[in-house]
Amino acid sequence: MISDKAGQYLVKLAGNAIRQYLETGEKIKKSEDYPIELDEKLGVFVTLNKNSNLRGCIGYAEPIMSAIEATIDVAIAAAVNDPRFPQVSLDELETLDLEVTVLTKPELIPVAHYNQYFDEIEIGRDGLIIQKGYSRGLLLPQVATENRFSVEDFLEHTCMKAGISTDSWMDESCDVYKFQGQIFK
Repeated sequence: MISDKAGQYLVKLAGNAIRQYLETGEKIKKSEDYPIELDEKLGVFVTLNKNSNLRGCIGYAEPIMSAIEATIDVAIAAAVNDPRFPQVSLDELETLDLEVTVLTKPELIPVAHYNQYFDEIEIGRDGLIIQKGYSRGLLLPQVATENRFSVEDFLEHTCMKAGISTDSWMDESCDVYKFQGQIFK
């Protein structure tokens, strides 16, 4: 994964990207002095919290672009494009807590029987992606910890996020992936 220094850089970058976008409508350019390790393609999520409540969360689960470019994109999207919330205002930005989660590549959990998920998923370490047909839902590792989910609760809530029935994870036509995340605040 990445160093703490690089992670803290991403948190600061996320805040600066949001600020510049809200002030000018333009995307921030990466500086020349960023940690070189952030050129690696990684999945990244930016979460905005206000008074310990979710205010926006957008990300890329797959490593489709460099961590630095992904952070800029998803920070802006979390502030202005999360369909669950109105756009963040410039004044409100100061009241938000920013969190950047850098993800490992999602891995399909191969199981012969759905009960095996209980041995394969570790709460606090793993995030989940559940996909059935065109429906797909993702929950970051910290969601299970913050909500005191059991493995079954975590599977069910990830199904809900995908917009499918909560017991779909038991269906053979449903794919369950896990990933890990480094969280920086």
